[in-house]
Amino acid sequence: MQTAEHAFRRWMQSLIIIFILLVGYIVIADRYAPLTTESRVQGYVIQIAPEVTGTVTDVQVSNNQKLKKGDKLFNIDKRKYVLAVEKAQLALEQAHEQEDAMYAKVEAAEAKVATNQAAFENANSEYRRISKLATKKLVSLSMLDNALANNSAASANLRAAQQELRALTVQLGDAPGQSSAVRSAQNNLQQALLDLSHTQVVAPSDGVVTNLQLEVGSTANSNMPLLTFIPTDSLWVAADFREKAVAQINSQSKALVAFDAFPGKVFNLDLQSRDFGVAAAQQSPNGQLTHVETSNRWVRDAQRVRVNLTSSSTLPQPLFVGSRATVVLYPAGDSLWAWLAKLQINLVSWLHYIY
Repeated sequence: MQTAEHAFRRWMQSLIIIFILLVGYIVIADRYAPLTTESRVQGYVIQIAPEVTGTVTDVQVSNNQKLKKGDKLFNIDKRKYVLAVEKAQLALEQAHEQEDAMYAKVEAAEAKVATNQAAFENANSEYRRISKLATKKLVSLSMLDNALANNSAASANLRAAQQELRALTVQLGDAPGQSSAVRSAQNNLQQALLDLSHTQVVAPSDGVVTNLQLEVGSTANSNMPLLTFIPTDSLWVAADFREKAVAQINSQSKALVAFDAFPGKVFNLDLQSRDFGVAAAQQSPNGQLTHVETSNRWVRDAQRVRVNLTSSSTLPQPLFVGSRATVVLYPAGDSLWAWLAKLQINLVSWLHYIY
């Protein structure tokens, strides 16, 4: 007859065996199907800053509003930028008028060159004739000197007229509307129009405005953030695993995720990347000696490394940046570990109903 002592001993033996098997499974599974609860939903956080300065005249969004790319966010007082555009347009008209005047000056300079060219040719011919007569002693030396002076003066006047024409043609450019004054005025007008367009701030992509603190009458300074914007298509999951747990992980590994927000549900994600370092090992050339960490513990804490996971489709909408999740990884093509990984993550997902 089985005594109570024998029954107790048998129960203890069974529990010890179960404990040993469970510990053995945890040790092996941590290498081939590691699981971590240290994971969060990550996303890009964009600080929306205006590119012009002014007073906010209209806020066209509400807190946590979902937006499409190009949706209006807020307006900045545009009156001075409208005046700047009008001023730039007037400056462009004046530049065109100056260009027309320069074309008239070019025609006058071309006529002046032609006149000086004729005068030089006449003076040069006169100088050559008198030079021939002077060699035969048929004219006086003073007449030769006067002819030389007239020739030199005509040559100088021709060069001056040519340089004046060249200076005008360089300023005008290759074609009408290409003068330096017109191009500068056009650039100023484009900048004024660009500044005017920046008085209407729009969403850079599909996303959500959160932590809205902007009110009408606030002063907007250029390049100073006013809104927090989170693109909805930029969410991913960052999971921190123990270093030894990811030694067997590669780009072909698969991931199963259970989000705290969706108890009882499991999602398939793809392994995107594994970080190549942690902040604890980052060094900077600060001119100081090495800081050596000391610990009297026999077994130190395991180093954790971050693994980034993405989905081929958009993550569920209720998730936000910072949502908690549980992740298990398993090797692709291994049906046993795939089944065990699914068993683990399904158990965790159902436990999320409790805690």
